Amino acid sequence: MFDTLSDRLAATFKSLRGKGRLSPEDIDATAREIRIALLEADVALPVVRAFIKQIKERAAGEEVSRALNPAQQVVKIVNEELVGILGGETRRLRFAKQPPTVIMLAGLQGAGKTTLAGKLGLWLQKQGHSPLLVAADLQRPNAVTQLSVVAERAGVSVYAPEPGNGVGDPVKVAKDSITYARDKVHDVVIVDTAGRLGIDQELMQQAADIRDAVSPDEVLFVVDAMIGQDAVNTAEAFRDGVGFDGVVLSKLDGDARGGAALSIAHVTGKQIMFASNGEKLDEFDAFHPDRMASRILDMGDLLSLIEKAEQTFSQAEAEKMASKLAKGPKEFTLDDFLSQMEQVRKMGSLSKLLGMLPGMGQMKEQINNLDERDVDRTAAIIKSMTPGERAEPTIINGSRRARIARGSGVEVGAVKNLVERFFEARKMMSRMAQGGGMPGMPGMPGMGGGPGRQKKKQKQAKGKQRSGNPMKRKADEQAALARKEQAALGAPEQEQPSTFELPDEFKKFMG
Repeated sequence: MFDTLSDRLAATFKSLRGKGRLSPEDIDATAREIRIALLEADVALPVVRAFIKQIKERAAGEEVSRALNPAQQVVKIVNEELVGILGGETRRLRFAKQPPTVIMLAGLQGAGKTTLAGKLGLWLQKQGHSPLLVAADLQRPNAVTQLSVVAERAGVSVYAPEPGNGVGDPVKVAKDSITYARDKVHDVVIVDTAGRLGIDQELMQQAADIRDAVSPDEVLFVVDAMIGQDAVNTAEAFRDGVGFDGVVLSKLDGDARGGAALSIAHVTGKQIMFASNGEKLDEFDAFHPDRMASRILDMGDLLSLIEKAEQTFSQAEAEKMASKLAKGPKEFTLDDFLSQMEQVRKMGSLSKLLGMLPGMGQMKEQINNLDERDVDRTAAIIKSMTPGERAEPTIINGSRRARIARGSGVEVGAVKNLVERFFEARKMMSRMAQGGGMPGMPGMPGMGGGPGRQKKKQKQAKGKQRSGNPMKRKADEQAALARKEQAALGAPEQEQPSTFELPDEFKKFMG
Protein backbone atom coordinates (compact mmCIF):
# COMPACT_ATOMS: atom_id res chain seq x y z
CA MET A 1 0.00 0.00 0.00
CA PHE A 2 2.82 2.44 0.81
CA ASP A 3 5.00 1.56 -2.20
CA THR A 4 4.53 4.89 -4.00
CA LEU A 5 5.18 6.89 -0.84
CA SER A 6 8.25 4.78 0.00
CA ASP A 7 9.71 5.25 -3.49
CA ARG A 8 9.25 9.03 -3.41
CA LEU A 9 10.79 9.37 0.05
CA ALA A 10 13.72 7.12 -0.91
CA ALA A 11 14.44 9.29 -3.97
CA THR A 12 14.26 12.43 -1.81
CA PHE A 13 16.74 11.12 0.75
CA LYS A 14 19.08 9.85 -1.96
CA SER A 15 19.59 13.42 -3.18
CA LEU A 16 20.88 14.42 0.28
CA ARG A 17 23.63 11.81 0.48
CA GLY A 18 27.19 13.02 0.37
CA LYS A 19 26.42 16.54 1.58
CA GLY A 20 28.55 17.68 4.49
CA ARG A 21 25.96 20.24 5.55
CA LEU A 22 22.42 21.16 4.52
CA SER A 23 21.65 24.67 3.35
CA PRO A 24 18.24 26.29 3.89
CA GLU A 25 17.61 25.67 0.17
CA ASP A 26 18.31 21.94 0.65
CA ILE A 27 15.86 21.78 3.55
CA ASP A 28 13.17 23.64 1.58
CA ALA A 29 13.63 21.34 -1.43
CA THR A 30 13.47 18.25 0.76
CA ALA A 31 10.34 19.47 2.55
CA ARG A 32 8.73 20.23 -0.82
CA GLU A 33 9.39 16.70 -2.09
CA ILE A 34 8.07 15.14 1.13
CA ARG A 35 4.94 17.32 0.90
CA ILE A 36 4.31 16.14 -2.68
CA ALA A 37 4.89 12.52 -1.67
CA LEU A 38 2.37 12.76 1.19
CA LEU A 39 -0.26 14.52 -0.93
CA GLU A 40 0.12 11.88 -3.65
CA ALA A 41 -0.41 9.24 -0.95
CA ASP A 42 -3.79 10.89 -0.24
CA VAL A 43 -2.82 12.09 3.24
CA ALA A 44 -5.20 14.72 4.63
CA LEU A 45 -4.00 18.29 4.01
CA PRO A 46 -4.01 19.36 7.72
CA VAL A 47 -1.82 16.36 8.52
CA VAL A 48 0.60 17.24 5.72
CA ARG A 49 0.90 20.85 6.89
CA ALA A 50 1.59 19.87 10.50
CA PHE A 51 4.08 17.20 9.40
CA ILE A 52 6.06 19.48 7.07
CA LYS A 53 6.16 22.25 9.68
CA GLN A 54 7.75 19.91 12.21
CA ILE A 55 10.23 18.57 9.64
CA LYS A 56 11.41 22.05 8.61
CA GLU A 57 11.73 23.30 12.19
CA ARG A 58 13.75 20.29 13.32
CA ALA A 59 15.86 20.10 10.13
CA ALA A 60 16.90 23.74 10.57
CA GLY A 61 17.87 23.17 14.21
CA GLU A 62 21.14 22.18 15.83
CA GLU A 63 20.49 18.42 15.69
CA VAL A 64 21.06 18.53 11.91
CA SER A 65 23.53 21.42 11.55
CA ARG A 66 25.97 19.81 14.00
CA ALA A 67 25.43 16.23 12.81
CA LEU A 68 28.26 14.30 11.17
CA ASN A 69 25.82 12.99 8.56
CA PRO A 70 22.99 15.50 7.98
CA ALA A 71 21.16 13.25 5.50
CA GLN A 72 20.87 10.42 8.03
CA GLN A 73 19.72 12.94 10.64
CA VAL A 74 16.91 14.10 8.35
CA VAL A 75 15.83 10.49 7.80
CA LYS A 76 15.79 10.04 11.58
CA ILE A 77 13.60 13.14 11.98
CA VAL A 78 11.16 11.98 9.28
CA ASN A 79 10.97 8.56 10.91
CA GLU A 80 10.20 10.03 14.34
CA GLU A 81 7.55 12.38 12.92
CA LEU A 82 5.94 9.50 10.99
CA VAL A 83 5.71 7.54 14.22
CA GLY A 84 4.07 10.59 15.80
CA ILE A 85 1.33 11.03 13.19
CA LEU A 86 0.68 7.27 13.21
CA GLY A 87 -0.16 7.46 16.91
CA GLY A 88 3.13 7.29 18.80
CA GLU A 89 3.25 4.29 21.11
CA THR A 90 1.41 1.04 20.46
CA ARG A 91 -2.11 1.10 21.93
CA ARG A 92 -3.14 -2.12 23.70
CA LEU A 93 -6.63 -3.45 24.38
CA ARG A 94 -8.15 -2.55 27.73
CA PHE A 95 -9.56 -5.60 29.47
CA ALA A 96 -12.33 -5.41 32.06
CA LYS A 97 -11.41 -6.13 35.67
CA GLN A 98 -14.49 -8.34 35.86
CA PRO A 99 -15.03 -10.47 32.73
CA PRO A 100 -16.37 -10.47 30.14
CA THR A 101 -14.56 -7.68 28.29
CA VAL A 102 -16.96 -6.23 25.71
CA ILE A 103 -15.61 -5.03 22.35
CA MET A 104 -18.01 -3.32 19.97
CA LEU A 105 -17.21 -3.01 16.24
CA ALA A 106 -18.66 -0.09 14.27
CA GLY A 107 -18.20 1.23 10.75
CA LEU A 108 -19.64 1.57 7.27
CA GLN A 109 -21.03 -1.33 5.29
CA GLY A 110 -18.31 -2.99 3.24
CA ALA A 111 -15.51 -2.00 5.62
CA GLY A 112 -15.01 -5.66 6.55
CA LYS A 113 -16.39 -5.71 10.11
CA THR A 114 -17.77 -9.27 10.01
CA THR A 115 -14.57 -10.85 8.69
CA LEU A 116 -12.55 -8.70 11.06
CA ALA A 117 -14.63 -9.95 14.00
CA GLY A 118 -13.44 -13.48 13.18
CA LYS A 119 -9.83 -12.31 12.82
CA LEU A 120 -9.95 -10.50 16.16
CA GLY A 121 -11.56 -13.56 17.78
CA LEU A 122 -8.79 -15.84 16.46
CA TRP A 123 -6.10 -13.36 17.55
CA LEU A 124 -7.55 -13.19 21.08
CA GLN A 125 -7.85 -16.97 21.23
CA LYS A 126 -4.13 -17.25 20.44
CA GLN A 127 -3.51 -14.86 23.34
CA GLY A 128 -5.20 -17.33 25.68
CA HIS A 129 -8.70 -15.82 25.78
CA SER A 130 -12.11 -17.40 25.12
CA PRO A 131 -13.92 -14.98 22.76
CA LEU A 132 -17.59 -14.99 21.76
CA LEU A 133 -18.75 -13.41 18.50
CA VAL A 134 -22.19 -11.77 18.63
CA ALA A 135 -24.32 -11.40 15.48
CA ALA A 136 -25.95 -8.00 16.07
CA ASP A 137 -26.05 -7.10 12.38
CA LEU A 138 -29.60 -8.21 11.64
CA GLN A 139 -30.26 -6.07 8.57
CA ARG A 140 -27.63 -6.87 5.94
CA PRO A 141 -28.63 -10.01 3.98
CA ASN A 142 -26.89 -13.16 5.28
CA ALA A 143 -24.75 -11.19 7.77
CA VAL A 144 -25.64 -13.66 10.55
CA THR A 145 -24.76 -16.64 8.33
CA GLN A 146 -21.49 -15.03 7.32
CA LEU A 147 -20.48 -14.43 10.93
CA SER A 148 -21.34 -18.04 11.83
CA VAL A 149 -19.17 -19.33 8.97
CA VAL A 150 -16.28 -17.02 9.92
CA ALA A 151 -16.54 -18.10 13.57
CA GLU A 152 -16.43 -21.76 12.58
CA ARG A 153 -13.35 -21.21 10.43
CA ALA A 154 -11.66 -19.34 13.27
CA GLY A 155 -12.62 -22.00 15.79
CA VAL A 156 -14.41 -19.58 18.14
CA SER A 157 -17.95 -19.53 19.54
CA VAL A 158 -20.80 -17.46 18.11
CA TYR A 159 -24.06 -16.12 19.60
CA ALA A 160 -26.70 -15.77 16.89
CA PRO A 161 -30.25 -16.19 18.30
CA GLU A 162 -31.91 -14.26 15.46
CA PRO A 163 -31.91 -15.20 11.75
CA GLY A 164 -31.28 -11.64 10.62
CA ASN A 165 -32.25 -10.40 7.13
CA GLY A 166 -34.34 -7.69 8.78
CA VAL A 167 -35.72 -9.89 11.59
CA GLY A 168 -34.90 -9.32 15.28
CA ASP A 169 -33.83 -6.58 17.66
CA PRO A 170 -30.03 -5.98 17.52
CA VAL A 171 -30.02 -4.07 20.84
CA LYS A 172 -31.66 -7.01 22.68
CA VAL A 173 -29.30 -9.53 21.04
CA ALA A 174 -26.27 -7.51 22.15
CA LYS A 175 -27.59 -7.13 25.70
CA ASP A 176 -28.51 -10.84 26.05
CA SER A 177 -25.09 -11.89 24.77
CA ILE A 178 -23.42 -10.58 27.95
CA THR A 179 -25.50 -12.96 30.13
CA TYR A 180 -24.83 -15.81 27.68
CA ALA A 181 -21.07 -15.13 27.81
CA ARG A 182 -21.04 -15.26 31.61
CA ASP A 183 -22.99 -18.54 31.63
CA LYS A 184 -20.64 -20.13 29.05
CA VAL A 185 -17.50 -18.63 30.66
CA HIS A 186 -16.36 -16.46 27.74
CA ASP A 187 -14.02 -13.70 28.89
CA VAL A 188 -14.31 -11.53 25.73
CA VAL A 189 -17.46 -10.56 23.78
CA ILE A 190 -17.08 -9.12 20.26
CA VAL A 191 -20.27 -7.44 19.03
CA ASP A 192 -20.61 -7.16 15.23
CA THR A 193 -22.98 -4.25 14.47
CA ALA A 194 -24.75 -3.24 11.27
CA GLY A 195 -23.24 -0.86 8.75
CA ARG A 196 -24.72 1.36 6.06
CA LEU A 197 -23.74 2.57 2.63
CA GLY A 198 -23.40 6.07 4.03
CA ILE A 199 -23.50 7.99 7.28
CA ASP A 200 -27.09 8.52 8.43
CA GLN A 201 -28.93 9.26 11.65
CA GLU A 202 -30.52 5.79 11.86
CA LEU A 203 -27.11 4.12 11.83
CA MET A 204 -25.75 6.44 14.48
CA GLN A 205 -28.76 5.97 16.75
CA GLN A 206 -28.71 2.17 16.50
CA ALA A 207 -24.97 2.07 17.24
CA ALA A 208 -25.47 4.43 20.19
CA ASP A 209 -28.32 2.25 21.56
CA ILE A 210 -26.15 -0.88 21.38
CA ARG A 211 -23.31 1.00 23.07
CA ASP A 212 -25.60 2.08 25.91
CA ALA A 213 -27.02 -1.46 26.28
CA VAL A 214 -23.69 -3.31 26.62
CA SER A 215 -21.37 -0.57 28.01
CA PRO A 216 -18.39 -1.74 25.94
CA ASP A 217 -14.86 -1.56 27.30
CA GLU A 218 -13.63 -0.80 23.78
CA VAL A 219 -15.48 0.64 20.78
CA LEU A 220 -13.40 -0.03 17.67
CA PHE A 221 -14.08 1.85 14.47
CA VAL A 222 -13.36 -0.39 11.46
CA VAL A 223 -12.29 1.57 8.40
CA ASP A 224 -11.37 0.42 4.92
CA ALA A 225 -7.78 1.64 4.38
CA MET A 226 -8.42 1.87 0.62
CA ILE A 227 -11.00 4.69 0.68
CA GLY A 228 -8.41 7.43 1.18
CA GLN A 229 -9.23 10.80 2.74
CA ASP A 230 -12.93 9.97 2.96
CA ALA A 231 -11.98 7.57 5.76
CA VAL A 232 -11.03 10.59 7.85
CA ASN A 233 -14.42 12.25 7.29
CA THR A 234 -16.23 9.02 8.20
CA ALA A 235 -14.11 8.56 11.32
CA GLU A 236 -14.83 12.11 12.49
CA ALA A 237 -18.57 11.58 11.99
CA PHE A 238 -18.52 8.36 14.03
CA ARG A 239 -16.42 9.98 16.72
CA ASP A 240 -18.90 12.83 17.10
CA GLY A 241 -22.05 10.69 16.70
CA VAL A 242 -21.21 7.51 18.65
CA GLY A 243 -17.68 7.83 19.92
CA PHE A 244 -14.95 5.23 19.63
CA ASP A 245 -11.76 4.34 21.48
CA GLY A 246 -9.56 3.01 18.71
CA VAL A 247 -9.30 2.35 14.98
CA VAL A 248 -8.92 -0.92 13.09
CA LEU A 249 -7.60 -0.71 9.51
CA SER A 250 -8.89 -3.37 7.14
CA LYS A 251 -7.57 -4.19 3.65
CA LEU A 252 -4.13 -2.76 4.41
CA ASP A 253 -2.73 -5.11 1.74
CA GLY A 254 -4.65 -3.26 -1.01
CA ASP A 255 -3.15 -1.14 -3.75
CA ALA A 256 -4.50 2.19 -2.51
CA ARG A 257 -2.14 4.97 -1.51
CA GLY A 258 -2.44 4.61 2.26
CA GLY A 259 -3.49 8.13 3.19
CA ALA A 260 -6.11 6.88 5.65
CA ALA A 261 -3.52 5.17 7.84
CA LEU A 262 -1.40 8.33 7.94
CA SER A 263 -4.34 10.63 8.67
CA ILE A 264 -6.88 9.03 11.01
CA ALA A 265 -4.84 8.93 14.21
CA HIS A 266 -3.69 12.54 13.84
CA VAL A 267 -7.09 13.99 12.89
CA THR A 268 -9.33 12.06 15.29
CA GLY A 269 -6.92 11.77 18.20
CA LYS A 270 -7.72 8.03 18.39
CA GLN A 271 -4.95 5.55 17.78
CA ILE A 272 -4.88 2.72 15.27
CA MET A 273 -4.95 -0.48 17.33
CA PHE A 274 -5.11 -3.30 14.78
CA ALA A 275 -4.48 -3.81 11.08
CA SER A 276 -5.72 -6.50 8.70
CA ASN A 277 -3.29 -7.11 5.85
CA GLY A 278 -4.76 -10.05 3.95
CA GLU A 279 -7.77 -12.26 3.34
CA LYS A 280 -6.74 -15.13 5.61
CA LEU A 281 -7.98 -15.10 9.18
CA ASP A 282 -4.47 -15.09 10.65
CA GLU A 283 -3.36 -12.09 8.56
CA PHE A 284 -4.18 -9.70 11.37
CA ASP A 285 -2.11 -8.19 14.15
CA ALA A 286 -1.66 -5.29 16.54
CA PHE A 287 -0.66 -2.02 14.88
CA HIS A 288 2.78 -0.70 15.83
CA PRO A 289 3.38 2.91 14.65
CA ASP A 290 7.18 2.61 14.88
CA ARG A 291 7.24 -0.57 12.80
CA MET A 292 4.91 0.88 10.17
CA ALA A 293 7.10 3.98 9.90
CA SER A 294 10.13 1.74 9.38
CA ARG A 295 8.34 -0.11 6.58
CA ILE A 296 7.40 3.15 4.85
CA LEU A 297 11.05 4.28 4.96
CA ASP A 298 12.22 0.83 3.72
CA MET A 299 14.00 0.09 7.00
CA GLY A 300 12.19 -3.22 7.37
CA ASP A 301 10.24 -4.66 10.26
CA LEU A 302 12.51 -7.21 11.88
CA LEU A 303 10.63 -7.20 15.20
CA SER A 304 7.43 -8.42 13.53
CA LEU A 305 9.44 -11.00 11.60
CA ILE A 306 11.04 -12.28 14.82
CA GLU A 307 7.64 -12.44 16.53
CA LYS A 308 6.23 -14.50 13.66
CA ALA A 309 9.21 -16.86 13.88
CA GLU A 310 8.81 -17.25 17.64
CA GLN A 311 5.13 -18.10 17.18
CA THR A 312 5.93 -20.71 14.51
CA PHE A 313 9.17 -22.35 15.65
CA SER A 314 9.46 -24.04 19.03
CA GLN A 315 12.61 -23.61 21.08
CA ALA A 316 13.01 -27.38 21.48
CA GLU A 317 12.87 -27.94 17.70
CA ALA A 318 15.38 -25.17 17.10
CA GLU A 319 17.84 -26.62 19.61
CA LYS A 320 17.40 -30.09 18.15
CA MET A 321 18.14 -28.84 14.64
CA ALA A 322 21.17 -26.84 15.82
CA SER A 323 22.66 -29.90 17.55
CA LYS A 324 22.10 -31.95 14.40
CA LEU A 325 23.94 -29.46 12.23
CA ALA A 326 26.79 -29.15 14.71
CA LYS A 327 27.48 -32.90 14.41
CA GLY A 328 28.12 -32.63 10.69
CA PRO A 329 26.39 -31.86 7.40
CA LYS A 330 25.29 -35.45 6.79
CA GLU A 331 23.07 -35.36 9.87
CA PHE A 332 20.81 -32.85 8.10
CA THR A 333 18.50 -34.78 5.76
CA LEU A 334 15.90 -33.88 3.17
CA ASP A 335 13.23 -34.71 5.76
CA ASP A 336 14.70 -31.98 8.00
CA PHE A 337 14.86 -29.65 5.01
CA LEU A 338 11.17 -30.28 4.25
CA SER A 339 10.23 -29.74 7.89
CA GLN A 340 12.06 -26.39 8.02
CA MET A 341 10.49 -25.29 4.76
CA GLU A 342 6.98 -26.12 5.99
CA GLN A 343 7.63 -24.20 9.22
CA VAL A 344 8.63 -21.12 7.22
CA ARG A 345 5.51 -21.51 5.08
CA LYS A 346 3.37 -21.41 8.25
CA MET A 347 4.73 -17.94 8.97
CA GLY A 348 2.76 -16.62 6.00
CA SER A 349 3.35 -15.40 2.49
CA LEU A 350 7.02 -15.51 1.48
CA SER A 351 6.70 -12.17 -0.33
CA LYS A 352 5.34 -10.52 2.83
CA LEU A 353 8.11 -12.05 4.93
CA LEU A 354 10.77 -10.79 2.52
CA GLY A 355 9.11 -7.37 2.58
CA MET A 356 9.88 -7.13 6.30
CA LEU A 357 13.63 -7.19 5.63
CA PRO A 358 15.49 -3.85 5.41
CA GLY A 359 16.22 -2.61 1.90
CA MET A 360 13.75 -4.92 0.19
CA GLY A 361 11.96 -1.91 -1.29
CA GLN A 362 14.63 -1.93 -4.02
CA MET A 363 13.59 -5.48 -4.97
CA LYS A 364 9.82 -5.00 -5.02
CA GLU A 365 9.49 -6.29 -8.59
CA GLN A 366 11.34 -9.53 -7.85
CA ILE A 367 9.37 -10.04 -4.62
CA ASN A 368 6.06 -9.41 -6.35
CA ASN A 369 6.97 -11.91 -9.07
CA LEU A 370 7.89 -14.57 -6.51
CA ASP A 371 5.98 -17.78 -7.23
CA GLU A 372 4.68 -19.12 -3.91
CA ARG A 373 3.98 -22.46 -5.64
CA ASP A 374 7.70 -23.18 -5.89
CA VAL A 375 7.57 -24.25 -2.24
CA ASP A 376 4.78 -26.70 -3.05
CA ARG A 377 6.74 -28.10 -6.00
CA THR A 378 9.81 -28.59 -3.82
CA ALA A 379 7.71 -30.36 -1.18
CA ALA A 380 6.19 -32.60 -3.86
CA ILE A 381 9.65 -33.62 -5.11
CA ILE A 382 10.87 -34.52 -1.62
CA LYS A 383 7.69 -36.43 -0.78
CA SER A 384 8.11 -38.47 -3.99
CA MET A 385 11.43 -39.84 -2.69
CA THR A 386 11.85 -42.99 -0.63
CA PRO A 387 12.92 -42.70 3.03
CA GLY A 388 16.38 -43.90 2.03
CA GLU A 389 16.74 -41.25 -0.64
CA ARG A 390 15.70 -38.50 1.74
CA ALA A 391 18.23 -39.69 4.32
CA GLU A 392 21.07 -40.05 1.81
CA PRO A 393 20.47 -38.03 -1.39
CA THR A 394 23.83 -39.11 -2.85
CA ILE A 395 22.23 -42.40 -3.96
CA ILE A 396 19.84 -40.57 -6.30
CA ASN A 397 21.05 -41.53 -9.78
CA GLY A 398 19.53 -40.99 -13.22
CA SER A 399 16.84 -43.66 -12.99
CA ARG A 400 15.82 -42.53 -9.50
CA ARG A 401 15.61 -38.91 -10.67
CA ALA A 402 13.32 -39.96 -13.51
CA ARG A 403 11.04 -41.87 -11.11
CA ILE A 404 10.92 -38.94 -8.64
CA ALA A 405 10.15 -36.51 -11.49
CA ARG A 406 7.23 -38.66 -12.66
CA GLY A 407 5.89 -38.95 -9.13
CA SER A 408 6.01 -35.20 -8.45
CA GLY A 409 4.96 -34.01 -11.92
CA VAL A 410 8.12 -32.01 -12.67
CA GLU A 411 11.01 -32.19 -15.12
CA VAL A 412 14.04 -34.35 -14.33
CA GLY A 413 16.19 -31.22 -14.24
CA ALA A 414 14.10 -29.83 -11.37
CA VAL A 415 14.93 -32.88 -9.22
CA LYS A 416 18.64 -32.55 -10.01
CA ASN A 417 18.62 -28.83 -9.20
CA LEU A 418 16.86 -29.44 -5.89
CA VAL A 419 19.41 -32.04 -4.77
CA GLU A 420 22.32 -29.78 -5.74
CA ARG A 421 20.80 -26.81 -3.89
CA PHE A 422 20.20 -29.01 -0.87
CA PHE A 423 23.87 -30.06 -0.71
CA GLU A 424 24.98 -26.42 -0.90
CA ALA A 425 22.48 -25.36 1.77
CA ARG A 426 23.53 -28.23 4.02
CA LYS A 427 27.19 -27.23 3.84
CA MET A 428 26.41 -23.59 4.58
CA MET A 429 24.09 -24.37 7.50
CA SER A 430 26.60 -26.79 8.99
CA ARG A 431 29.39 -24.19 8.85
CA MET A 432 27.18 -21.57 10.45
CA ALA A 433 26.11 -24.00 13.21
CA GLN A 434 29.77 -24.74 13.96
CA GLY A 435 30.58 -21.04 14.26
CA GLY A 436 32.37 -20.82 10.94
CA GLY A 437 30.24 -18.08 9.46
CA MET A 438 29.28 -17.68 5.84
CA PRO A 439 31.33 -19.55 3.22
CA GLY A 440 33.23 -17.86 0.44
CA MET A 441 34.68 -14.92 2.42
CA PRO A 442 38.51 -14.96 2.55
CA GLY A 443 40.57 -14.43 5.67
CA MET A 444 38.04 -15.61 8.30
CA PRO A 445 37.61 -19.06 9.89
CA GLY A 446 35.31 -21.28 7.86
CA MET A 447 34.87 -18.64 5.16
CA GLY A 448 37.06 -20.05 2.43
CA GLY A 449 40.25 -18.33 3.57
CA GLY A 450 41.44 -20.57 6.39
CA PRO A 451 44.95 -21.89 7.05
CA GLY A 452 44.46 -24.97 4.85
CA ARG A 453 43.66 -22.86 1.81
CA GLN A 454 46.57 -20.51 2.50
CA LYS A 455 49.01 -23.44 2.69
CA LYS A 456 47.67 -24.76 -0.59
CA LYS A 457 48.28 -21.38 -2.22
CA GLN A 458 51.79 -21.31 -0.77
CA LYS A 459 52.52 -24.73 -2.26
CA GLN A 460 51.23 -23.60 -5.64
CA ALA A 461 53.42 -20.50 -5.47
CA LYS A 462 56.62 -22.55 -5.00
CA GLY A 463 56.62 -24.09 -8.46
CA LYS A 464 56.92 -20.93 -10.58
CA GLN A 465 56.66 -21.29 -14.35
CA ARG A 466 59.04 -19.57 -16.73
CA SER A 467 57.66 -16.70 -18.76
CA GLY A 468 57.05 -17.21 -22.48
CA ASN A 469 58.43 -13.71 -23.25
CA PRO A 470 62.20 -14.02 -23.98
CA MET A 471 63.04 -10.53 -22.65
CA LYS A 472 61.01 -11.04 -19.46
CA ARG A 473 62.55 -14.50 -19.02
CA LYS A 474 66.06 -13.02 -19.35
CA ALA A 475 65.21 -10.31 -16.78
CA ASP A 476 63.86 -12.96 -14.40
CA GLU A 477 67.07 -15.03 -14.76
CA GLN A 478 69.26 -11.96 -14.09
CA ALA A 479 67.17 -11.07 -11.02
CA ALA A 480 67.44 -14.63 -9.71
CA LEU A 481 71.24 -14.55 -10.26
CA ALA A 482 71.47 -11.24 -8.39
CA ARG A 483 69.54 -12.72 -5.45
CA LYS A 484 71.90 -15.67 -5.29
CA GLU A 485 74.91 -13.33 -5.25
CA GLN A 486 73.31 -11.27 -2.45
CA ALA A 487 72.63 -14.44 -0.47
CA ALA A 488 76.25 -15.55 -0.95
CA LEU A 489 77.48 -12.20 0.34
CA GLY A 490 75.14 -12.39 3.37
CA ALA A 491 72.87 -9.56 2.23
CA PRO A 492 69.13 -9.84 3.02
CA GLU A 493 67.09 -11.11 0.13
CA GLN A 494 64.54 -8.64 -1.23
CA GLU A 495 61.45 -9.36 -3.29
CA GLN A 496 61.85 -7.93 -6.77
CA PRO A 497 58.85 -6.35 -8.46
CA SER A 498 59.43 -8.37 -11.61
CA THR A 499 59.12 -11.70 -9.75
CA PHE A 500 56.26 -10.81 -7.39
CA GLU A 501 52.96 -12.54 -8.15
CA LEU A 502 49.57 -11.67 -6.69
CA PRO A 503 47.47 -14.44 -5.13
CA ASP A 504 44.92 -15.93 -7.52
CA GLU A 505 42.02 -14.35 -5.59
CA PHE A 506 43.29 -10.83 -6.43
CA LYS A 507 44.37 -11.38 -10.05
CA LYS A 508 40.80 -11.11 -11.37
CA PHE A 509 40.52 -7.62 -9.87
CA MET A 510 43.79 -6.39 -11.40
CA GLY A 511 42.91 -7.13 -15.07
